[in-house]
Amino acid sequence: MGNFILKTLNNKMMVGSIFFDLEKAFDSINHSLFINKLPLYGIIGKSKLLIESYLVNRFQRVQLNNPISDAKLDSKWMKIKHGVPQGSILGPLLFILYINDLPNAIMQNVTPIIFADDTSIVIARQDANGLQEDLTQTFNQVLEWFKQIFLSLNISKTYFTHFLSENVARSDVNIIYENNYLTKLSDLKFLGININNTLTWKSRIETILPKLSSVCFDMRTIKPLISQQMLKALYYSQFHSIILYGLTFWGN
Repeated sequence: MGNFILKTLNNKMMVGSIFFDLEKAFDSINHSLFINKLPLYGIIGKSKLLIESYLVNRFQRVQLNNPISDAKLDSKWMKIKHGVPQGSILGPLLFILYINDLPNAIMQNVTPIIFADDTSIVIARQDANGLQEDLTQTFNQVLEWFKQIFLSLNISKTYFTHFLSENVARSDVNIIYENNYLTKLSDLKFLGININNTLTWKSRIETILPKLSSVCFDMRTIKPLISQQMLKALYYSQFHSIILYGLTFWGN
């Protein structure tokens, strides 16, 4: 994403991006709709039955414990018709399959970025008016598509960013939703990476520097007490992992 935006800005095009936030995304997957989508991805036969058996005919109830009398209050067993088991390994994969056809609902000149429930779109246009029109139209298309698959958008945490560079003239581009402007940010966190609308990565560097400094202090402190092999393991797990995270996005 970062490299794509930089190349587009260098070509003197305007770039805007919308970062969508979904309410209780994993709990909102409609089982019937999801199972009907599986053949579209070539999942049929026993593979389809296996996923279907993982989701359907599950039940849950709530149990309250009374710490004074040791009595328990149980609700009725209710059949689960939506969502995937929380904390499961399959959860993110099933959700991606559930929303994987999002690109079919938006314009071809829009670049969607889908990572589990972190969904965003990037649009590039030569002029501000065209950019705003495409952003507004795409936003409404995505919003309607979410409604059709029973997902609810959290407007208060859905943000718009207008990426800028010295090669592109500044303009006031906004997205209107229900007579209000969509929250516009110049600095935000996306997939654990701090980015700003100029892609200078200043905020990203400021975020990880204290963490790296703390690791350096720990390594200096513990160095006389451990072997070089253990020190390398500490480096790769605590220091290297921080500077490597998201490198294809912001460093590439």
